Amino acid sequence: MLVPKLVTTLRGYTRAQLTADLTAGVIVGIVALPLSIAFAIASGVTPDRGLWTAIVAGFLISALGGSRVQIGGPTGAFVVIVYGIVQQYGVDGLVVATLMAGVILVAMGLFRFGAAIKFIPHPVVVGFTSGIAVIIFSSQVKDFLGLQMGAVPADFIEKWRAFLTHGGGVNPTAVLVGTLALLIIVAWPRVSRRMPGPFVALVVATVLVQWFHLPVETIGSRFGEISAFIPIPAVPALTYAQVVGLIGPAFTIAMLGAVESLLSAVVSDGMIGARHRSNMELVGQGVANIAGAMVGGIPATGAIARTATNVKSGGRTPIAGMTHAVVLLVITLFAGHWAAYIPMAALAALLVVVAYNMSEWRVFVGEFRGPRSDIAVLLATFLLTVLVDLTVAIGVGMVLASFLFMKRMAEVSDVTAIRAEAMDADDDAAGLARMPLAPRDVQVYAINGPFFFGAADRFKDTLRQVADRPKVLILRLGGVPVIDSTGLNALRDVIRRSRREGTRVMLTEVQPAVRRVLDRAGLDGMLHAEDITPTLEVALGQVRGGPRAPATTGEHPARRVSDRMRQR
Repeated sequence: MLVPKLVTTLRGYTRAQLTADLTAGVIVGIVALPLSIAFAIASGVTPDRGLWTAIVAGFLISALGGSRVQIGGPTGAFVVIVYGIVQQYGVDGLVVATLMAGVILVAMGLFRFGAAIKFIPHPVVVGFTSGIAVIIFSSQVKDFLGLQMGAVPADFIEKWRAFLTHGGGVNPTAVLVGTLALLIIVAWPRVSRRMPGPFVALVVATVLVQWFHLPVETIGSRFGEISAFIPIPAVPALTYAQVVGLIGPAFTIAMLGAVESLLSAVVSDGMIGARHRSNMELVGQGVANIAGAMVGGIPATGAIARTATNVKSGGRTPIAGMTHAVVLLVITLFAGHWAAYIPMAALAALLVVVAYNMSEWRVFVGEFRGPRSDIAVLLATFLLTVLVDLTVAIGVGMVLASFLFMKRMAEVSDVTAIRAEAMDADDDAAGLARMPLAPRDVQVYAINGPFFFGAADRFKDTLRQVADRPKVLILRLGGVPVIDSTGLNALRDVIRRSRREGTRVMLTEVQPAVRRVLDRAGLDGMLHAEDITPTLEVALGQVRGGPRAPATTGEHPARRVSDRMRQR
């Protein structure tokens, strides 16, 4: 249902809930302030772009989304891809890619792709999330240690080589400020949960640096004062070649945003006992990214940590998320210049904590207790994310996971010959043992599992091993829940070859879903009506009357039945 949750939650809205939502919105707004600045800087853009993303996109994600409590804005998951786009295409390229990603998200929601996103394998999600955490941590080493060096290389290995080369230029004061901020963020929840720890850490670190005039780099010394002017919506002009080159990154942004927003919505559903509307959530995310890009913002999505803070603070409707955006707007317009005094080492400490929480190292290690195929997918996605590129990592991870899944499904599917002497007395096929026929007269094969291209070759190889040419070949399809085009072609080949050899083919126990596929494909036209039976016992009863020649291709059973009725 493509109706925003805001419309639903406003029915029966009470003053008490309004108070709770406003309070939660203020708290989440304070939490989002340093995170929005930190994620923007880590992404290679100016702090104000992170703030305006949280304001514009955050407001629309709550107003138009499909979750009651979702809080949207910049997140750590986008840092890697955004940084890469900025380095290759510049800020204008990032704006266009974000706008394109918004269009893709809207289309995904309109075409009801919300449920399909949930089929991304868990090892792929854990792999790229942990890889992103490693990259975020690596990107903060320079600021946390106060290293005196130029631009940090984008390549992971080159980045650490540069850190080691300039290791002698550590600024002890920056390390002290960063460590203090880190300790406050970690320990503050034990003191109070009403005031966010990251906000307290940045305030304390900023006051100390300014009060004692400590020699550390700040946001202002690197980027200048944060602009308090509302940006004018605009779309930068790029060449056709640049736009084509941005299609891949745009799809990555869209897929990453869809996965993280729906994952956040699922987590919040469990916290409040609600149910989100996945397709509406994608539409809301898409519109929010389009609007955010037009004011020069960076990609935005649902933020799990801020959403959880919203829930714990009493927020239960989208009003809380909209309030958080308004709070950020007020702070940016009237107190944004104070953010220029925040030390970079303190922001680095905040992102180190974010990277640690993102890493989910316990989940990562736990994956090694799973199947080897899942471990391979996990490591491939993780290493490609860290060493190559997030776009490549997700693509390779999905392809590898899909191939391994198909391999497992092919292993589950099997084709077995049923012999009379091996049958259970209760099996309806026990009638085969009582038939006055030689073993070469009737052969029965059971197909179990999905009959798709992964199992079709096994089916044909098994039947090729038949030494004698039976008079009747019975295929039991009761264990086949689905069949694809390759499976259909395999059946056609067997029927045609059997017809040339004078063997009658019968299908039995065909499930309704498979029977509909056979009917649509015209496969039943290659057989007599009596050759498709509900049970093996019925098929054996037909055989007792003696094998008959197969029907000619294209002759439909309904036509033959109709002809016999007229003859009677």
